[in-house]
Amino acid sequence: QVQLVESGGGLVQPGGSLRLSCVFSGRFFSISSMGWYRQAPGKEREWVATTYGGGTTNYADSAKGRFTISKNNAGNTVYLQMNGLKPEDTAVYYCREVVDGNVYWGQGTQVTVSS
Repeated sequence: QVQLVESGGGLVQPGGSLRLSCVFSGRFFSISSMGWYRQAPGKEREWVATTYGGGTTNYADSAKGRFTISKNNAGNTVYLQMNGLKPEDTAVYYCREVVDGNVYWGQGTQVTVSS
């Protein structure tokens, strides 16, 4: 059974850091992209960052300079290192992966930035 399992969310003070992880479980031939999205209360889900099979990475303006997306050598885990967190980063963070042409979403992990 294919699934994405996220972890690493939590409560952090402004200026703090968190590292999110998303593990893809199941058999696959190729993962063409791995990304992170987030959804704050009352807002639409928005894209945060994506890493592609060839190693290219892209970031939303809100994430540039503060967040870093990476993946493990096996290619089945994607990370989002978040530094300099701000209250406006508070949201449920979702990973999204395109695996063998199919799109999969994780269940989400809550990130709360508050003093």
